[in-house]
Amino acid sequence: FMDNLTLYLNLPEHAKVLDLACGKGRHSIYLNQLGYDVLGVDLSENSIAEASKNANDTLHFQVHDMREPLEAKFDAIFNLFTSFGYFENEADHLKTLISIKENLSEYGFAVIDFMNVNHVLANLIPEETKSVEGIDFHIKRYHIDGYIYKEISFTDKGENYNFVEKVRAFTLEDFTRMMDEAGIFLLDTFGDYKLKKFLKKDSERLIMIFK
Repeated sequence: FMDNLTLYLNLPEHAKVLDLACGKGRHSIYLNQLGYDVLGVDLSENSIAEASKNANDTLHFQVHDMREPLEAKFDAIFNLFTSFGYFENEADHLKTLISIKENLSEYGFAVIDFMNVNHVLANLIPEETKSVEGIDFHIKRYHIDGYIYKEISFTDKGENYNFVEKVRAFTLEDFTRMMDEAGIFLLDTFGDYKLKKFLKKDSERLIMIFK
């Protein structure tokens, strides 16, 4: 995906790239190996501590809230693997898009890689159990009030654990509306990591290129 994306965007040599919500930095590290000057940011201090073990002169990591713009400008900003749509306050999603726009250089491009909600809902597995290293993870998924929820419960060493994730079920139409409001131009959409055409019912991903 990173190869296809950087080739499509035709990024200049040593381009400045922002990996927004980078987690432990797997995409940042690879983008840096391609020759780009990369900053990975994430709200999780633990993830940034882990990612920072890979830092070098052209690869940096910092704790940062994506709702706030950074001082630097970037040739490309990537928000990958459904790292958008987790705020409780609806206005914060728009705020994030405006921050992305503000951090782009004059010729820069931004990319949001989101799930294709239409495909996800049509193929939602309500309940399943996955066994990993002898632990049974019981997973429930459901859609309520514009959010997709995932509950994970398991028992380990006699202790019961339960986690809930929820993400806004944004469609392309939702993103288009927010981007219009933010003064952003949506340039292209793709439906998978090979950058094939986006098909509303069939595509697994919703990949948006904008500026």
